[in-house]
Amino acid sequence: MKDIRPLKGKHYIEELVAQGEHQEQDFKFQISDARKIARSISAFANRGGGRLLIGVKDNGALAGVRNEEDIYVVEQAAQRYCNPPQEIEFTAFNVGAGTLIIRASISGADRRPVFAQDSDRKWKAYFRVADENIVAHPLMVRAWQMRESADTIFSLSSVESSLLQLLDDSVEPLSTREIAVSLHVTTATAESIIVRLASLGIVDFEYIGHGTFKIIRAHD
Repeated sequence: MKDIRPLKGKHYIEELVAQGEHQEQDFKFQISDARKIARSISAFANRGGGRLLIGVKDNGALAGVRNEEDIYVVEQAAQRYCNPPQEIEFTAFNVGAGTLIIRASISGADRRPVFAQDSDRKWKAYFRVADENIVAHPLMVRAWQMRESADTIFSLSSVESSLLQLLDDSVEPLSTREIAVSLHVTTATAESIIVRLASLGIVDFEYIGHGTFKIIRAHD
């Protein structure tokens, strides 16, 4: 299969499957939609890396790879529908009775964001949260982009210091609007402060569900 020599790996694959789907792992019974797979690649690359186990059903059953075209579709997703293009490492495992499972490993991106092209031809950056591929918050994308050009020497303004104190004192993550009101600044100003501090790794984004992110102090 695509010049990939299968390795014996029944117990190894069973151990991975026993973990279920999570931040670094996704099951794919079969691959048919390159753009959909591009979302997973984008999400893993933007979150630090992960793997697709191809030939595994959602319930963890080892069905096996049915068609080697699955590999070509993943490669197409990574090269054609991801920007910048991503490299995927494929490893085949024989889990018995001629059943093959493919591990497609995605590395964390050296430069974020990694975008994926949707069916509407729009480019979106995704982020892996638990077992979901979430569209990254626009401020998160701006922070990634700023990080690539950020000066490593910095000093905090008084309002930036006030934001950090606000986050330290808050029991719950805060929305951009809550931050703007508390600091008596415009929403646009609050967003700029959040983006700069996030680009420096001082604050972070926490996904709370339903497409919503709030702001927290970055974990050490």
